[in-house]
Amino acid sequence: MGARQQGGSAIQATSTGGHPSLHTVKPLGRTLFNRVFATIYALSILALLFYHAKTLFYSTTLVSFSVTLALLISDLVLAFFWVSTQTFRMFPVYRKQFPENLKKIMERSDFPALDVFICTADPYKEPPISVVNTALSVMAYDYPTEKISVYVSDDGGSALTLFAFMEASKFATHWLPFCKKNNILERSPEAYFELNHTCTSEAVNIKIIYESMKVKVERVLERGKVEDENITSGQEREAFNKWADSFTRQDHPAVIQVLLDASKDKDIAGYSMPNLIYVSREKNKASPHHFKAGALNALLRVSGCMTNAPIILTLDCDSCSNDPETPLRAMCYLSDPETRPQLAYVQFPQIFRGINKSDIYNAEFKRLYQINVMGFDGLSGPNYLGTGCFFQRRAFYGSPSSLASPEIPELAPDYIVDKPIQSQSVLAKAHQVATCNYESRSNWGSKIGFRYGSLSEDYHTGFRMQCEGWKSIFCDPDRPAFLGDVPITLNDALNQQKRWSIGLLEVGFSKYSPATFGVKAIGLLMGLAYAQSAFWAIWSIPITTYAFLPQLALLNKVYIFPKVRYFF
Repeated sequence: MGARQQGGSAIQATSTGGHPSLHTVKPLGRTLFNRVFATIYALSILALLFYHAKTLFYSTTLVSFSVTLALLISDLVLAFFWVSTQTFRMFPVYRKQFPENLKKIMERSDFPALDVFICTADPYKEPPISVVNTALSVMAYDYPTEKISVYVSDDGGSALTLFAFMEASKFATHWLPFCKKNNILERSPEAYFELNHTCTSEAVNIKIIYESMKVKVERVLERGKVEDENITSGQEREAFNKWADSFTRQDHPAVIQVLLDASKDKDIAGYSMPNLIYVSREKNKASPHHFKAGALNALLRVSGCMTNAPIILTLDCDSCSNDPETPLRAMCYLSDPETRPQLAYVQFPQIFRGINKSDIYNAEFKRLYQINVMGFDGLSGPNYLGTGCFFQRRAFYGSPSSLASPEIPELAPDYIVDKPIQSQSVLAKAHQVATCNYESRSNWGSKIGFRYGSLSEDYHTGFRMQCEGWKSIFCDPDRPAFLGDVPITLNDALNQQKRWSIGLLEVGFSKYSPATFGVKAIGLLMGLAYAQSAFWAIWSIPITTYAFLPQLALLNKVYIFPKVRYFF
């Protein structure tokens, strides 16, 4: 369909080979105004900096010199952030998709399969029932069921999480046909029942089954272990036997459990179920863990051996789907022969539920997750936001023009899995690539997969992909594709901010700094756009300065602002 263009009039994606259009893109109408305003405002900033420099040069006391120098440094930092912000205002674009035009080819055998990665790490901080709701919401997508595989990474290696998903796999046989029969939009059970959609006997029965599952999961979580009375089959008992006395959160073997197999399992209506696989990578105290990026790379390898779908969706454990057509919207771009060769990923915005009008913790981050990414999209595409992102698997294995060779053939992005996912050879290979020493002396985390070296692995991964020549697209439909949770306590909000700040600065002061490496690799505008995020924590310098300096200057009779003269 139509190629991306900076500036100009609206662009209509054209048909290819007689097929209807899948998407359109057009620049926003306020672009010209943004550029004029930026020019005028830049002159004002230069005038202010000139005033500070002049005052500094003519300072006669140490106090006035120090105050003026602090103001000059603060205003230089603010000027840098203002300039980098303008990069988002130069070419903002708006996109629209037509998923209804894709449904006609959805049943074709060559329609791409989808692997979904969901990460969790602690059943007490991230309640299993919440993770279960996320998984169920994507298992019920309006997408060929046999082409969906959901991989749940449990980095805490908890039997409680495995138990929750065993129960979820049973409930899913009722929930999926119920959703599709009634064309439900909220396919997270918790979100659906919160809206009181229980006006029919069928809905009441489904709610009873869901509440029964929820009670079982919460009782096991409260007791802290899975007891014999909760185990209903020999297969389940064999799975839980892996949690021996020596099994700890930081030291345990790899656990891969197939909970649903699309080739065998059916729902109550007789239709195939999606694949559902529980994965806990091997850990020991001597090996690096790399936290979320390491867990995602383990999923990338395990899924490569078991299903190797060409499209991958990454989700936080609390990011429930809010629109069953979301994968079709992403496929409007990923299946387009004109955009696909250089398209690494399609990013959806992070939108949160439960934010009150005051938003006392500033948790919505609308500028970061919706406004700025529209500006990114008009350049080379948005940054990776860590969740709600559809990747081409190929993008994890080198640049668009060169492919990094994986260690084994099963990990190649074009490898075709021709054996059942529960066959002995497939499971053996999956356990092999989930070991903690598999990445030793390899390119994983540096040239292949999700990138290490930062607590903000999502930002680092997307940035490095674009530096390799990949593009990305921002997809922001009218109905939010995903809804997540926000910090509800001050401590959680501060911890989140601290982790982001440290992770971004790790990239900003590394050899891959957007201000140097980024500007060379992806151009001045994209480099500055990424630099704003990388050095985000430096906002604290001007904020702290202006919080205290004016008062201290006033007490010492130092004038820090130009005098106002009136002319009559």
